[in-house]
Amino acid sequence: MLRRTAAPGPERVKTADPERFARVRRTTLDLARTLEPEDMQVQSMPDVSPTKWHLGHTTWFFETFVLESEEGFEPFDPAFRVLFNSYYQQVGARHPRPHRGLLTRPRLAEVLAYRAHVDERIDELLRRDPEDLGERLALIELGLQHEQQHQELVLMDIKHVLSCNPLDPAFMDGAAPTSPESAPQELHRFGGGLVELGHRGEGFAFDNEGPSHRAYVDEFRLASRPITNHELLQFVDDGGYRTPTLWLSDAWDRIQTTEPWDAPMYWERRDEGWMQFTLHGLEPLRLDDPATHLSYYEADAFARWAGSRLPRESEWEVAAAGRPIEGNLLEPDLRQGGQWHPRAYGGAYTDAADAPVQLFGDVWEWTQSPYAAYPGYRASEGAVGEYNGKFMANQFVLRGGSWATSREHVRATYRNFFHPWTRWHFGGLRLAMDAIPGRVSAG
Repeated sequence: MLRRTAAPGPERVKTADPERFARVRRTTLDLARTLEPEDMQVQSMPDVSPTKWHLGHTTWFFETFVLESEEGFEPFDPAFRVLFNSYYQQVGARHPRPHRGLLTRPRLAEVLAYRAHVDERIDELLRRDPEDLGERLALIELGLQHEQQHQELVLMDIKHVLSCNPLDPAFMDGAAPTSPESAPQELHRFGGGLVELGHRGEGFAFDNEGPSHRAYVDEFRLASRPITNHELLQFVDDGGYRTPTLWLSDAWDRIQTTEPWDAPMYWERRDEGWMQFTLHGLEPLRLDDPATHLSYYEADAFARWAGSRLPRESEWEVAAAGRPIEGNLLEPDLRQGGQWHPRAYGGAYTDAADAPVQLFGDVWEWTQSPYAAYPGYRASEGAVGEYNGKFMANQFVLRGGSWATSREHVRATYRNFFHPWTRWHFGGLRLAMDAIPGRVSAG
């Protein structure tokens, strides 16, 4: 999911901030504080990486792309260059991704020592005159953005790991706080015309967010909030998973053969009713919470059942442009406790009556747009240029961030992407319609 990027332009990063570096790095460790070493070793499927590997890989990024250029550089452990390389062909050999769970060595204590060693070296760099750092300052910023992506991956992956345990263990003790009732679903109309899309160069952005370009957008309607578990349950009860006319051909073939789905991921029907596995453990299904862990295939089928469609990413960006970054994001819940799960909209949004809410946070929202390059896109030079461009095939774009996305890390132009069958990530959906008379039929 969060495997995206090329280096930001040097003009975007001009100051060194050792305190911010320490805070971002500490956040990753904070996320692992409730886990035992045994938890951090498990790889429950090829798409999931062990927490221990995430701790090593995010450190490898700084060592490889920042510290290796230092005069007199010596690696902490030469073997780590292979073990913690993800997919950077230009860097060299890589340990196979499906076998990361077999890396019982190095021990967790060694990986933590590796983090401390590299953190100390980077801190020393950041306390130099920024003029002396040049491109390395931009690469450190890229490393922090990359680490924040992996913080979300840590939570996605450990949830899948814990869900495979019949004891239904919780990542975070205690039930989630009570969520408010979800607001009624409405449709907001947006005018069409020529619009400017993509990042315009102020502040950090990943290379796939640009260049800024013009595109024509027809008038459209966008739902006021993401769909909820209640609306998704209506789809399930109405036989949505058994109705081939609702599904794309590739999707229907898949759920009839390799992945026989009959409900969303982490839902389980028990005698007492529907349950959902969360990071708080197994809980009764919260009907007002935004639906999550949906594949593109499921999102598309639900939209068709509802008489609607998924938004195009250009439409989503038009709706989100200029909106405040507010919602259920990783901070401040990380240190104050709270709901480690999407929560219902309770009305605490700016100008909520005039525009869609929950555009940022809670769940990533599938769009119907294939993940492709914007006009004029060019990948960055060097190994960091492998971060985005080579993945622009057979994937779809999601927008908006989730409850596990860092508040300082999300923006209206941010593009996430996944294969259409994946659903272990925090993916949900918001309905859209062409600007003709009609209503959202679900909800």
